[in-house]
Amino acid sequence: MTKPTQPAPTMHNNESATSRLAPVLELVLITGVSGSGKSVALTALEDSGFFCVDNLPPELLGDFVSLQREQQARKVAVAIDARSASGLPTVPLQLKSLRANGVALTSIFLEATTEALVRRFSETRRMHPLSTVASHASSVGTAAGDAVHQPPTQRRLLTDAIELERELLSDLRDQAHVVDTSQTSAANLRSHIKALIGHSAQNEGLQLMFESFAFKRGLPMDADFVFDVRMLPNPHYEPALKAQTGLDQGVIDYLSAQPAVHDMAQHITQFLQHWLPTLQSDHRAYVTVAIGCTGGQHRSVYVAQTLSQAFAPHWHTQVRHRELSKLAT
Repeated sequence: MTKPTQPAPTMHNNESATSRLAPVLELVLITGVSGSGKSVALTALEDSGFFCVDNLPPELLGDFVSLQREQQARKVAVAIDARSASGLPTVPLQLKSLRANGVALTSIFLEATTEALVRRFSETRRMHPLSTVASHASSVGTAAGDAVHQPPTQRRLLTDAIELERELLSDLRDQAHVVDTSQTSAANLRSHIKALIGHSAQNEGLQLMFESFAFKRGLPMDADFVFDVRMLPNPHYEPALKAQTGLDQGVIDYLSAQPAVHDMAQHITQFLQHWLPTLQSDHRAYVTVAIGCTGGQHRSVYVAQTLSQAFAPHWHTQVRHRELSKLAT
């Protein structure tokens, strides 16, 4: 007996064969405070083959992405910041919608300390985008032909403008991977952005960034968790190890033989293993775990490397050594 011909499958939601075969659009959103390095990040992405648009009005984000998908673009990056303050409240919902519609979205927020930002604006002699305040006109003509006085220009203090910008961007910061550029050179930021995007393109799900740092140079602003390992035995006081780092075999052998170092790594591991599933269920894309010692050369570097290796079999991990990167420039 001949089997009846099966009807062709019905397509719903305006789906077409063309749309199903369309390439996945990789979208990188760069945002952050003025002076934190957004232009440098966009340049790095442009060098990596992304089509980049700076200062895109938030209201145009959806239409812009639709156009790029129609043109079958693969790699697009946009920068949105406080220069388009009125449209910022719409962005979080737009990002959620883009992810739900299959866009491979990575959101990166560049941050820096107020001290670093003030120094950069002083060096470049640029005005902060939120420095200008337009007040109401001081007087208005009441009869035909009377001249209308223009609103006088007022200026915010630079520190006030920086804090206002942080407030305006707080919702975007909460949903992004934060990168602290306070002590990062332009060259190192370019390298970090390229590595970050390359890693994101290869992996899905929560990604762990283990970052070593020196307490004497301040806490990283991008850290979700901070662990202090200054109480551990210090190779700095061993003459043969002083000039080495936690990446060198001599320091590795020294620290791996210390029971306290093993205990510290185990306790941090247990803490993270307990809370990472909860963070993942909260749809977090990145978690930055900062490990600090006095100089950021030995103990913090070794512990960050050790933790990254321990979590690598089950989680996507990266390692960043803030002070070693600084020495390399």
